[in-house]
Amino acid sequence: MTAADKKLASKIYLYLAALFITSLVVSNLIFQKFFYWYPFDIEIFGESLFKISVGLLPYPITFLITDAISEVYGKKKANQIVIAGIFASFFSLGIIYISKSVPALPSSPVSDKMFTQVFGNAPLAVFASMLSYLFAQFIDIQLYHFWKNLTKGKHLWLRNNFSTFTSQFVDTFSVITLLCLFKILPWSLYLGLLVSGFIFKVLVAFIDTPFLYLIVYAFRKRFNLEIGEEIDLDSYTEQ
Repeated sequence: MTAADKKLASKIYLYLAALFITSLVVSNLIFQKFFYWYPFDIEIFGESLFKISVGLLPYPITFLITDAISEVYGKKKANQIVIAGIFASFFSLGIIYISKSVPALPSSPVSDKMFTQVFGNAPLAVFASMLSYLFAQFIDIQLYHFWKNLTKGKHLWLRNNFSTFTSQFVDTFSVITLLCLFKILPWSLYLGLLVSGFIFKVLVAFIDTPFLYLIVYAFRKRFNLEIGEEIDLDSYTEQ
């Protein structure tokens, strides 16, 4: 690779990391709003499919990005952005905590009560989400590379979907369980949200597979990568 290619690869990684961190932090801040998406008129455990949180909308993007980074930049770089995302989430919690402690002016468009109503559950929610997310993302990355090594870099669709399905179930199960244990969500919604959330994420995983192929194809063509070959940014920066 030329010096220009190395610089471009580092810049793209930076932008992907920014998209990842933004999607992760935003999903934790907006999770309390729920909506009903009904492509199918089905009820599961008494709950309509799909009754889901808007926090799920940016969340699948994070798994697409980690799969893309795993494929192109390797496991180490994928793990690095996961850790950076967790740090950013806890940092955002600190800002929210400080903001809650500052009394609002009588003329403030957002009162203390309104602010607490929207962000009051954020610390527990982010804590629950981060525990779930930490397990899910590392499982996703480990399984992704397991299938990548097993198939010798072939069958991109297989490792993308198999790793995501497993990790998304772990994430959905653990985060909803913790939110119910913390009494942020009622147990009456547990099974419905668990099934709806997981099926929604599985559908998104199917949908994002062509986008992963497109991203990987663009990288391979631009940087002349062979199947299974990864860009080693660390060795490039040391040169």
